[in-house]
Amino acid sequence: MNSENTILLLPYSTAEERNMIQMLLEGKTEEEKNKFLTSYIITRKDPQQILIFTLLGFLLFAGIQRFIIDEILMGILYFITFGFCGIGTIIDAIRYKEITFEYNRKMARMVYNTVFS
Repeated sequence: MNSENTILLLPYSTAEERNMIQMLLEGKTEEEKNKFLTSYIITRKDPQQILIFTLLGFLLFAGIQRFIIDEILMGILYFITFGFCGIGTIIDAIRYKEITFEYNRKMARMVYNTVFS
């Protein structure tokens, strides 16, 4: 399977994320693209996964979604303040797609720098 098909098959990916990846991989060989995509697929998060963890914050452990996306200090702050008294958790539940895209963009850059350096 070529890399263009792999990009289209990323689970729960948005058009914005697919465009970002295509821009990063512009001018790369098929082997380089496959190497990048293999690493990126492992590190990226699905928006539904972040939403589930955010909703679990209401019941179990406030801030777990922040730990999942490597924002440890925010996770601790959410935990100590019970998700800023629930308001921060509600905002994260509304913004879960944006939060996930920001994380995935950061991971794409990190994987790109690792693979192509």
